[in-house]
Amino acid sequence: MNHTLIIPGLYGSELQHWQTWIQRRIPNTVRVEQPEWDNPALPLWRNSILDYMDRLPGKVWLLAHSFGCLAGIAAAMERPERIVGAMLVAPADPARFNANGFLSGSPYIAAAYSIASLLPQHSLPFPSVVVASANDPWMPLDTAAVWAERWESRLINVGAAGHINVESGFGPWPAGLELFRQLQQATSYLLQGNINEIPATIIKPLLGETIL
Repeated sequence: MNHTLIIPGLYGSELQHWQTWIQRRIPNTVRVEQPEWDNPALPLWRNSILDYMDRLPGKVWLLAHSFGCLAGIAAAMERPERIVGAMLVAPADPARFNANGFLSGSPYIAAAYSIASLLPQHSLPFPSVVVASANDPWMPLDTAAVWAERWESRLINVGAAGHINVESGFGPWPAGLELFRQLQQATSYLLQGNINEIPATIIKPLLGETIL
C-alpha cells in the first residue's frame, strides 16, 4: 500500500491551505510535522521527513509546497527506491537559504553558501511535476524552469498565482487535486524518471502551459 506524504513549507500549512484541503481527499495520507516550523534548515527538515518515510510501509508519494519541496527532494534522494512520484508546488529558491536556514534572518536575499549544492543536479529517479507561478515572490519562474529541466520534471506554469498559498487564494484547489491524480495515473506508465516521456494521449492535462 502506497502512502502520500504532505510536506508543508515554512510555518506549516494552515487549516485553509490547499494542502489541508487535499489531505482530506486522498486516502493513506500522512502530514509531516517539522520540529521547528520557523527554522527552514534543510538537514533538520530532511531528517524529519526521512523519519516519516521510514515509519511507513510500501512506497511514498510526495506532495510538497515551498521549502517543503526542497526538503522533500533532499529526503527522497536518500531513499529513491521508496518514492513513487513527487508533485512540487511553488518550490522556494534554494539560493535564499543556507544549511542553517535564512541568511541573517532575511528570506529575501541570497545566502552566501546556499543549499543549492545540497540538492540533486541531475534528473530525479522518479516522475515529478514542478508547479510554478509567474509572480511567485519566493521563486522566479525562470529559476523554477531551470530546476525543473535539471530534474527532468514536467513544469506547469499556473500564471500569476503568487506563492500558490492561502494569501494568493489557494484554499480549496480542485485543479491541484486533479493534477496530482493525473501524476499518479501517469506513473503507472513509467518505471522511473522523466515524466516528459509520457505521451500526450495519456496525460494531456499535464501538457498545457496553464491549468487554471
